[in-house]
Amino acid sequence: MKSYLFSFITCMLLGSFCLAQQVKTSTDKRAIKSYEMALSKMRTRNWSDAIAHASDAVEKDSRFVEAYLILADGYGNAGDPENGLLAFQKATDIAPDFYPTAYFKMAKYAMQLEQYEEAFDYIQVYFKYKNRRESLEPYANELRRNAVFAKEAIKQKVAFDPQNLGPAINSQHDEYYPALTADDGQLFFTRKIPDARVGGVGLQEDFYVALKDTTNAVWKKAKSLTGHINTEYNEGAPTITADGKTMVFTACELYGDLDYGQDRKGYGSCDLFISYRSGGYWTKPVNLGPNVNSRQWETQPSLSADGRVLFFIKGVRNRNRQVENQEIMFSVRMEDGSWSQAVPMPKPINTPGDESSVHIHPDGQTLYFASKGHPGFGGEDLFVTRIGPDGEWTEPENLGYPINTAKDENSLLVSSKGDIAYFASAREGGLGGLDLYSFELPEELRPVPVSFTKGFVFDEETKEPLEARFKLLDLETGATIVESNSDKEGEFLVTLPSNKDYALEVKKDGYLFYSENFSLSENPDVDKPRYLDIGMSKVKPGESVVLRNIFFASGSYDLKKASDVELKNLYSFLVQNAQLRIRIEGHTDNVGKPQDNQILSENRAKAVYSFLIDKGINADRLEYKGYGETQPVATNETAAGRAKNRRTVFTVL
Repeated sequence: MKSYLFSFITCMLLGSFCLAQQVKTSTDKRAIKSYEMALSKMRTRNWSDAIAHASDAVEKDSRFVEAYLILADGYGNAGDPENGLLAFQKATDIAPDFYPTAYFKMAKYAMQLEQYEEAFDYIQVYFKYKNRRESLEPYANELRRNAVFAKEAIKQKVAFDPQNLGPAINSQHDEYYPALTADDGQLFFTRKIPDARVGGVGLQEDFYVALKDTTNAVWKKAKSLTGHINTEYNEGAPTITADGKTMVFTACELYGDLDYGQDRKGYGSCDLFISYRSGGYWTKPVNLGPNVNSRQWETQPSLSADGRVLFFIKGVRNRNRQVENQEIMFSVRMEDGSWSQAVPMPKPINTPGDESSVHIHPDGQTLYFASKGHPGFGGEDLFVTRIGPDGEWTEPENLGYPINTAKDENSLLVSSKGDIAYFASAREGGLGGLDLYSFELPEELRPVPVSFTKGFVFDEETKEPLEARFKLLDLETGATIVESNSDKEGEFLVTLPSNKDYALEVKKDGYLFYSENFSLSENPDVDKPRYLDIGMSKVKPGESVVLRNIFFASGSYDLKKASDVELKNLYSFLVQNAQLRIRIEGHTDNVGKPQDNQILSENRAKAVYSFLIDKGINADRLEYKGYGETQPVATNETAAGRAKNRRTVFTVL
């Protein structure tokens, strides 16, 4: 009866072989005594002693099936699936039908050993038994699905040569959850350091940042993040906007009204906070509020490059304080700066299994994440999905072997160019614990390459920097790609996918708006960022604005569809400045007859004039005039110069 009780408890708590009331495959009293001792040690989770006693039992009776089964479970719980699998093989060789669940566990151990063909064979045998355990059915189905996937996927290895980032980044402690600025010039990450609260015995999490040496492209020594971010408590998993000036991160040990002396009141055990870089320091973090945070567990945030969409992981803490039911959530930043109610990502991304380590690439189209719920190699695998023009996400694609293995992989970060990926690993050869590594991402797994654009907004007359609202739009569709503000220094930095053409709008009260356009589809060199000097003129008589996003067909005064963005912008400006009178002016290059160019310029100016009249602007506020080729602003000897001379302008009267 004693052996039955031990085996029942072992079965319920540890998932070990459940015995009948009496041992069936041995009559050796010494072997049975060792076996019962093994059961006792299993009950107290003393795996090494359990293994020793079970080994002694099978040494005394080499055909003791129950002892082999306990030995196999002992090895499995001790993290030794290889010997666990050998013990199960011994048991099934002696009595193939004695314990059908053994084949399920053999398949599980084979998956851990990356023996995927064998895992498939074992799970197929398990499914032949009609008396298999009903409670294991969902796990068995998942195991079979993964074995089917892995045994084929492992045949198509992807290129993978991870490089340790070295002692400038890594230490004897764990480093993980990397984040990069758009220019790949600053690397943020989480490091575990000695916990001062308990005399340095334990560890707590802080942020570190490293700058890249531009002369030789190596990382300088990482330093603790300055400002109001790091505390004596846990901070982790940073995400940074493209310009490196906004950070969202996870802070834990937050409960209700308790702030632990840091004035970081939270809603649950881990919450998301936001901070801004100002004057070289990070501002006091602010909780993102109840639309994002809850009484549960929010962590691992990832901000879109423009800071408008936040992806993160939400989980539920069970009674044992373990996190389960993890899924990817997202929230959108509203015009007033608040965050919308977070909602789960749609199928096919979230699964009944756990998702984690979400990362939205700066291209705004490619999402990387880790999952246990999609077909994989047995552990937590890395996946990629892309959003299409219809707003639907593609079926997640496993990054392949050996990027993914039977172990857990997560914390993936991909550079703006899309060629280099970063991740955390405790693999052999590191400097201690989890280290940060980089590797060249295979072509088929890369996002759309992005280029970063830096702008400087200033007063045209005084040259003083201006805080202004800017917007970058898809020139073809008119869809807003980025909308934000330049900072107090007049600067902004954005990342843009290299497969589109863009329109830029810059506005500030009391100033004429500024417009520009440029192509990244024709000039996709992501190694050459674009720099824009944006001089803003105050609204006063005589000041002019070149409407660079007004387009006509060659030799025609028919407005192209791509002009809609600029025309609507001009209309809005006139509505907001209701007392203003302007003149629309048309200009051409010197190709063709002067008389024809004069007529063309007048008709083009009139086309814009007519659009505004049709939209409801009073004709008393508008004039139009054509200047033909008489007022060039550049040489007509080059194509670029002629393009500048072909322009539409408005002047304040």
